[in-house]
This record gives sequence, structure tokens and C-alpha cells, in this order.
Amino acid sequence: MKIICWGARGSLPVSGREYIKYGGDTTCLEIRTAGGDIVVVDCGSGVRRVGNNLLKEKVRRFTILLTHSHWDHVLGFPFLKPVYDSKVKIDFHGCPFAQKSIQSVVAKIMEPPQFPINLGAIRAKMSFHDPCLKGIKVGTMKVTPIILSHPNQGLGYKFQENGATFVFLTDNELRHKHPGGCDYREYAAFCSGADVLIHDAEFTEEDYRRTRTWGHSTYKQALELALEAGVKRFGLFHHNQDRPDAEVDAMVEDCRRLAGEKGSPLDCFGVTQESAIEL
Repeated sequence: MKIICWGARGSLPVSGREYIKYGGDTTCLEIRTAGGDIVVVDCGSGVRRVGNNLLKEKVRRFTILLTHSHWDHVLGFPFLKPVYDSKVKIDFHGCPFAQKSIQSVVAKIMEPPQFPINLGAIRAKMSFHDPCLKGIKVGTMKVTPIILSHPNQGLGYKFQENGATFVFLTDNELRHKHPGGCDYREYAAFCSGADVLIHDAEFTEEDYRRTRTWGHSTYKQALELALEAGVKRFGLFHHNQDRPDAEVDAMVEDCRRLAGEKGSPLDCFGVTQESAIEL
């Protein structure tokens, strides 16, 4: 299993010299199985570069998993160039939550007046599935979802292949249970023993005094989860749109210090939009 991050920013894309290290594109991951199957998680602005790369590699089939339909996770979809290629097949999976279906989620992104062309311009063959909490298999990889604690809900995912486990929990507020969300202990059990956990770590404790209930965790809350779940590597994710590289670096260093004080071998790192992890 290979995990590639194409966007690690939260809320909206940013640019500038202060964002060079961690990048400015919003949520998008690519996961490649041992057998070569490709899964794209979310269609934030980072998905544009995914599409360009897939066209270059002449990839004709892949799967898209959606965590939820907030802007920063879907705004890149119309710029995913393979969708305009009639030779391409795409399988969509997710949970519509407040909307009728996954297909309606995708259609709404390109609905006037949001975008100058509508879903009718798409030439790729797309199939839509709303498995919600049923889980799926992509080649030899098992994908297990869990409901996120987030306004309007969302899905986190566990990916398992050949004994390796990767957990991705973006937009997840660990210390406030939103309607439909899970308890902290359920998230700890879901992550237990994972090789890699990438988790929402948008806020500092100071931020959280005014942002509680907004649907995101502090980096210390996410670190606590990683330590309790006994994961091997913990990636800080969904970087705040106003958080420059130096501040993210400081958060990562603080996680390393706190883990070290507890005698934990946990490897803490900040996810960049160039991160690539092989399991």
C-alpha cells in the first residue's frame, strides 16, 4: 500500500512563501494497492494534480471515496481532468448524509451558478454507491468506514492490506460529540495498532477556546488518540488556512516532545502535500 498526499490544508486553498513546506491545496489523498488499484480520497483542490498525473500514466479506472461534501473536500472535482475522458471509469463511494445520494452530491458541485458547465459535460463512465458504513474492497485492500464527529457528519476510513493498516480521520472533533458521531473510545478502538494514523489536528489549545464545536480537533487531542491507540506513526493533518509552516513545525515538535516524555516511540510528523508513505 502506498499513500500519497496531494492536499493537506483545511477550509480553503492558500498560497504564499509561508505555506511552501506543507502546501496550500485542500484535502486529497491517493492510495495505491499492491495490485495497482487506485483510490482517491476526497476531491479538494489537490485532486487537480492527481488527475493530471493519472492522465500522464494513462490510468483508465479508479475509485473515489468521499468523506463529506463540505467545500474544501469537493471543490476540485470539476478540475479532475479524467472525468472528461470517455475512456475512463470511476467508482464513487461514500455516504450522502444530508443529500439524496452520492450522485446528487457530485451533481451539486457543478450546478449553476456554482460552475459554468454542468454534469452533462462529463464523459467518463461514473457509477455511484452509497454504502455508508458497510465497507468495501478495492482489489486486495479492505476499506472500513466510521462516522466522524463533525457538523453534517462525515466518514473516516481504515485501509488494510497485507497486514498493514492506515487510518484517515479528517474533520473529526474528538472532544465534542456532534449528532451521529462516535464516542472517543470508539475512535481509539478503530485506530488501535494502526501503522499510520493521519488525523485532523487543525487547532491549538488557544484556538479551541473559540472554535469548540466547529468540528475539528487540537493537535494535542489528536496526539492523545494516537498514543492511546498505540499507532506507530501519527500525521498532523487539515492545517489551518492561516497556519504558516513555522507554526505547523512547532506543533509537530511539541508532539514529539510530549510523546517522548511519555516514553512512547510514536513517530510524529506533519503531513505535506508532497508526503508519500509506503506500507
